[in-house]
Amino acid sequence: MLGGTVERGDEILTKEALEFVAGLQRAFGARRDELLERRKQRRAEAARAGRLDFLEETREIREGDWKVAEPPAGIRDRRVEITGPTDRKMSINALNSGARIWLADLEDANTPHWANVVGGQVNLYDVIRKQVELTTPEGKQYKLRDDVQHAVPLVRPRGWHFDEKHVLVDGKPVVGALLDFGLYFFHNAKESIERGTGPFFYLPKMESHLEARLWNDVFTKAQADLGVPHGSIRATVLIETFPAAFEMEEILYELRDHSAGLNAGRWDYLFSVIKTFRESDSYILPDRNSVTMTAPFMRAYTELLVRTCHKRGAFAIGGMAAFIPNKKDPEANEKAMQKVHDDKKREAGDGFDGSWVAHPGLVEICFEEFDAVLGDRPNQIDNVREDVQITADQLLDVASTPGEKTIEGLRAAVDVGVRYIVSWLGGNGAAAIHNLMEDAATAEISRSQIWQWLHTGVVLAGGQQVTKDLVREVLADTEKQLRSEEGFPVDDLGRAVELFEQVAVADEFVDFLTLPAYEQID
Repeated sequence: MLGGTVERGDEILTKEALEFVAGLQRAFGARRDELLERRKQRRAEAARAGRLDFLEETREIREGDWKVAEPPAGIRDRRVEITGPTDRKMSINALNSGARIWLADLEDANTPHWANVVGGQVNLYDVIRKQVELTTPEGKQYKLRDDVQHAVPLVRPRGWHFDEKHVLVDGKPVVGALLDFGLYFFHNAKESIERGTGPFFYLPKMESHLEARLWNDVFTKAQADLGVPHGSIRATVLIETFPAAFEMEEILYELRDHSAGLNAGRWDYLFSVIKTFRESDSYILPDRNSVTMTAPFMRAYTELLVRTCHKRGAFAIGGMAAFIPNKKDPEANEKAMQKVHDDKKREAGDGFDGSWVAHPGLVEICFEEFDAVLGDRPNQIDNVREDVQITADQLLDVASTPGEKTIEGLRAAVDVGVRYIVSWLGGNGAAAIHNLMEDAATAEISRSQIWQWLHTGVVLAGGQQVTKDLVREVLADTEKQLRSEEGFPVDDLGRAVELFEQVAVADEFVDFLTLPAYEQID
């Protein structure tokens, strides 16, 4: 183990826990490596063909008569879920928010500083045992409220692509997902079963049913190794990559004993659309802010997700409302709140069983819209949308997305991308930017869109062609503006600008900006 000392880390990084993680790494690390290589091959095939499609070899699964396991009582009602990192203050606020579920995020809302990786596990250990509290240096106290139903934690480990450099198994870095999952499961599985709060998970960034099969095998081994009943684990898969949208049924099938449904991870989905067909003129999106959930290809994706889940007896969970309430601007705040109402009303009406919010101030809005549709029912899994028949062409219809590509959109992408990377490098992966709670997906969309515009020779609405010189000019303007912005933390700004340029302008597309960023942190 190469990581430094973390407060109470010795309670988590025990010999037994690390041996458990090492067992998972030895059993599954090589398969993970093979699946990452398969991603590259499939991406190249899709780029050559100019399209994706449903798999012919799994038609039997799609046409078969099967269901996932019934949901356990602790997560039968998921109408409001709040997301956030696992630092102590955020953990307490999430549990106290009134939401039914807390996505305890060890992934995109968390910078994987070693202190965050281990400290998050310490906090989750206390969360499961309802012993989490905090007194800040200023004397402010945070503790669990007695007058609310505390949110049930669903832990999101890192994606398959991420290695943890601070823990070596047989001389190689351990897969970050196996470390995150393994430490949490080892310490909390039996306790959470007794309390009816797990062990439950969210699984990110998967691109195929074979990656879901790997997770299912991990779950099966982990339960057997600790003497935990098979099927105790339940996991919700984020459908947040373009390839996974064509394998939703297969992903549910692979995890059917351990499934808790699918989630529409819409911001990463946009990133993946760009990433998959980044050299193609047929998949160029307009400014990020003009791409809404009513765009034809996004509508097809969410409608297919709901129909697929309910056909198989699984939860369908909607996307993030990222707005942060702003009391200083009542008029703008009212407009933003109305958009959240509209978004959640649409999701509930489309059949989703629940949805995400990023701030406690949005919990009530989400409840209001889902209560109006669900009433006393815990979910609407029984409501199968037989009217929905989505084709591959509908999922691929990115070209019909309304909106323009503008210099303002380019500037906004650079601004939010650099701001986020500054926050990430500083240890905060959940960053409040322009009244929105942003995670790594925001920066990924920003830099990948600029890369695509640049490498396909996009001409913006005002007549300017996107070139390296233009991107660098905007970057320089952004850095100058941020250095003059009162209160903006500039210590990591130079590194952030350099990193953003690297992942937005370089000839070779970097799969995840967090990978080169990870090399710059402890």
